[in-house]
Amino acid sequence: MSIHFQQLSNFIWSVADLLRGPYRPPQYERVMLPLTVLRRFDAVLASSKEAVLKRHAELSSKGIANIDAILNNLAKDEDGTPLGFHNHSQLDFQKLKGDPDNIGRHLADYIAGFSENIRKIFERFEFDKEIEKLEESNRLYQVVSQFAEIDLHPRKVDNITMGLVFEDLIRRFNEAANETAGDHFTPREVIQLMVNLLLEPDTSVLTQAGVIVTICDPACGTGGMLAEAQNWIRAHNDQATVKVFGQDYNPRSYAVAASDLLIKGHKDGQVVLGNTLTDDPFPEQRFDYLLANPPFGVDWKAEKQIIDRWPNFRGYEGKLPRINDGALLFLLYMMSKFQDYKAGDRDKPGSRTAIVFNGSPLFTGGAGSGESEIRRWIIEHDQLEAIVALPEQMFYNTGIGTFIWVVTNRKAAHRKGTIQLIDARERYTPMKRSLGDKRRYLDQAALDVVTREHGTPENSKTSRVFDNIDFGYRRITVLRPLRLRFQITEEARERFLNTCPELFDALQAAQDALGSEPLLDWNPTWDTVQQVFKTLPDDVEGWAKGAKGTAQKKIFRDCFTEVDPEAAPVIARYHKSDPLSDARLFPGQTLPGSLNTRELYALLGLHRDGNGGFIEHESDPALKDAENIPLKEDIVGYFLREVRPYVPDAWIDREALDEQDGGIGKVGYEINFNRVFFQYTPPRPLHEIDAELAEVEKRILGLLREVTE
Repeated sequence: MSIHFQQLSNFIWSVADLLRGPYRPPQYERVMLPLTVLRRFDAVLASSKEAVLKRHAELSSKGIANIDAILNNLAKDEDGTPLGFHNHSQLDFQKLKGDPDNIGRHLADYIAGFSENIRKIFERFEFDKEIEKLEESNRLYQVVSQFAEIDLHPRKVDNITMGLVFEDLIRRFNEAANETAGDHFTPREVIQLMVNLLLEPDTSVLTQAGVIVTICDPACGTGGMLAEAQNWIRAHNDQATVKVFGQDYNPRSYAVAASDLLIKGHKDGQVVLGNTLTDDPFPEQRFDYLLANPPFGVDWKAEKQIIDRWPNFRGYEGKLPRINDGALLFLLYMMSKFQDYKAGDRDKPGSRTAIVFNGSPLFTGGAGSGESEIRRWIIEHDQLEAIVALPEQMFYNTGIGTFIWVVTNRKAAHRKGTIQLIDARERYTPMKRSLGDKRRYLDQAALDVVTREHGTPENSKTSRVFDNIDFGYRRITVLRPLRLRFQITEEARERFLNTCPELFDALQAAQDALGSEPLLDWNPTWDTVQQVFKTLPDDVEGWAKGAKGTAQKKIFRDCFTEVDPEAAPVIARYHKSDPLSDARLFPGQTLPGSLNTRELYALLGLHRDGNGGFIEHESDPALKDAENIPLKEDIVGYFLREVRPYVPDAWIDREALDEQDGGIGKVGYEINFNRVFFQYTPPRPLHEIDAELAEVEKRILGLLREVTE
């Protein structure tokens, strides 16, 4: 069968040579794929064509308008099963070949004779434009004649072989279009790996007699992933019933995928044209398996207005990702299509999905962002099973690194609460000739190794298993005190009086009291300034009332102070009573036994004032920083170990309380492959480097002597 399929595919491919001139190689598929579909339909419908024409004449004579359903049921395959489409034109390919003078008009009439579902597909192919172009270049009759010679009758080419032929043609045409192939075509070996990761764990179920499987690709392109998943199941169980469903936004890609479905005889499946993010063509359906390669960095600005009106996004009620990258929205859609799962319940079998992402969904967005919240939702629901890092330069339109995520609501018992990371970035084989940006591929040996690593989750050089919580962290804000040096200089006086000339006498009084030397403690200095302004005589104007007075005080400090690390911390406010609630600040944590009360308060930026109250320092905005503390670690212990030894005056911003997370800071999730698989290579010893440099210097001097002597 494989030889026959390859020979047939090669012959059809050779017909494309007739298109040279009016078409460039990347455009051949605009003609070849629709004609392949037409020729197959023509052959499949041949056995029931006479009955369809007779019935069509009867129904038309009676004035019955909606006859598609009747004729679709009358058109049958070799086994007598209704095909679900028909053609009531008197023409076929042999008759088209017999009238070269009217080939264009007759071909258009022939297509118009199909049932509505087929006509819609050819509308998306925009094949009427290609007919005109071929006629103008005198190529149409030659091409149609060549196709008329190809026997695609089901007796010669069964549905499985025809599907393989069509898949091979799609792959060839997509790869020929180097610069555009990646827009709608995923390399075959990447799809094979995705299918392995998705289906291999369920081999025992999928090989059972009479099994029925539903598969969906919500960004199906030309249908390559759906086809590969079917091929895998067919290779393991030729008695399985596979129902495939897909959706795509590109009309031509949709037309190819829908044609592929019909060519293979899938009557229960469906491919739909539409926007996956806003239009759900399968609102009541759930699927056993889902897989997709959504566009990287897709902008969802056009869909935002619609999505914002929804109470949630496909069952997810959290924050959505940034407007310029909606890749994670595709995953949320796919998860909304999961079957319910309950162990031991055949009616709740659960689902699995595999999806290709670039690196952005792994780590983009800090704690509290849409991306982080989606990662958190998936991980805390224990649905992220594994992530595989692929080599760079694997795709046709981008050289960036990509990742396969495996997500499921029915993890195996040994995977509960864990996530496996597999590093396949160095398992590539260089291509002899690049295709667009694709310069590498995964050979069968590499596919087998990665599949085995996924099947037996263990720690190794290229495979690591982590607890879910290992990827979570709490982001806290670290503050340091503002330290100000005060000094009244001539330059500062000029700046201040240019803005507040009405305070000339008051400033002079403050300078008389404080002098012109630098003062390294703003707190008593400010007290003195306030006292001076209060004791000024009535004929001297001091601080104004209300907002103007507040502005004057700010201008005063801005003009006469500068940050000085040697100065004393600035006091922001005094608290007469204890402002802390420890349980709220550090939920579920055990404070170190060696930490006394005074140290705990200092950790939170509070210091006793000796009168039963507390002093709180003002923070320096320029020194504000943040720390991501792993959820497995104690906040206080981490801070004392990683922060306090290096910045003794730092404290944790206790004002950054997050009600959702019940404590200081926000909880976030990210997955950093580089940090997990980084292998430190120590630098060479200095004496080796010195020896090499000396040798190079010696060679250079030798060359110079040859030139000068």
